[in-house]
Amino acid sequence: MKKYLVQHALGAFLLNEEGEVERYELNYKDIDLAVDQALIMEGWTRGMKEGEEKQAGLSDPAKRLLEALKKEGFEGKLIFETDSESRLAAKMGFDVGVEPANTQARKLREQVASLAVKYGFVESEDEFYRWLRKVDIEVVRRKLRSVAQKRDLLAAQAVRTIDDIDKIVNLLVARLREWYSLHFPELDDLLKRDHQTYVTIVAKLGSRDNITKEKLMELGLSENLAEKIAEAARRSTGADLTETDLEQLQKIANYILQLYNLRDELREYISYVMNEVAPNITALVGPVLGARLISLAGSLEKLARMPASTIQVLGAEKALFRALRTGGRPPKHGIIFQYPELRSAPKWQRGKIARALAAKLAIAARTDYFTGRNIGDKLKKELRERIEEIKKKYAKAPPKRKEEEKPRAPPAKKGRRPPRKKGRRGGKGRRGGRR
Repeated sequence: MKKYLVQHALGAFLLNEEGEVERYELNYKDIDLAVDQALIMEGWTRGMKEGEEKQAGLSDPAKRLLEALKKEGFEGKLIFETDSESRLAAKMGFDVGVEPANTQARKLREQVASLAVKYGFVESEDEFYRWLRKVDIEVVRRKLRSVAQKRDLLAAQAVRTIDDIDKIVNLLVARLREWYSLHFPELDDLLKRDHQTYVTIVAKLGSRDNITKEKLMELGLSENLAEKIAEAARRSTGADLTETDLEQLQKIANYILQLYNLRDELREYISYVMNEVAPNITALVGPVLGARLISLAGSLEKLARMPASTIQVLGAEKALFRALRTGGRPPKHGIIFQYPELRSAPKWQRGKIARALAAKLAIAARTDYFTGRNIGDKLKKELRERIEEIKKKYAKAPPKRKEEEKPRAPPAKKGRRPPRKKGRRGGKGRRGGRR
């Protein structure tokens, strides 16, 4: 005796070989509960990663139906549409078989709306189709939400936001420096690279008349620098500004300080997310650089599937393709140049350090994505040992390559013109002599 068990959003149905319904268990009418069962039937589980194979499961109605058959001592063969469904039923002790998209299942789905009315699930077929449409829409929403909830993409978006903030801050600081230099031009030279301190002085003190050594030291400046700035403020040759002018400058400066604070908060947030999503990458290169690598790769999964040679040049794609096109030297590193040990190393050591770092990053990314084990400290120790080995072994710069000297042509004698080249046909004329 062979029976067919078919799952549907409406419920689970036991069919005979003619496709007639012998037993059934209806699904929940509540939309949320029905969606949960639909996702189970499709094999979607919480935390499922991209590319992971979906395994169709048994819904609550199907489980209830199988449990009832087991209590009654069913001895026939149950036919399912998927291998995963049959394996779950086999664990319960049933004799199972698999017939994908069998005729009985197709026949049931053709008449499912009328069966919903017949079994009292809804009052009309139109009502059933409205219910089914709501379930389908909510299923799609949940699938999209599960993709959007990837924590690694949150870190990537946060680090892109930091880059945008840096661009905005640089533009505003340049404008503020040019504007405030009309009033206190000497400050621009004294704080040429320290933008945040420059902005803080403008925001907190405003007029150069308020700039004193004591107030500058309260803002965190060293005594020597505070004394230089205060002396420059007393002797400044800049123009005097009104309170209204200074008020506008201080508004802009305060806005820039808010952006600095926002950037710091985003760095803390990235650190929190990266320690959760990619602890090994974070231990190796820090949260911000790790988030940049994930952002450039597209996701943690894509980074984990990349070879070390690709990770090494992430962020230097233009230089790489230009080298491939022109035959020049390819870049030794991409965004990983921000790693302190690599950035501070001599030029002749950077390529070797970059290869060692990329190799450890490839291991860290794969461990974070596929296993979740914490081996960050071990990778960091091995990387440091390798860097020390490189520094000792290649402490001195390699000798420069000597270019082969080309033989020079002997100098022409003065007073004599060089012989004219012969034409194509051996003549002495410009066009090859006689025709």
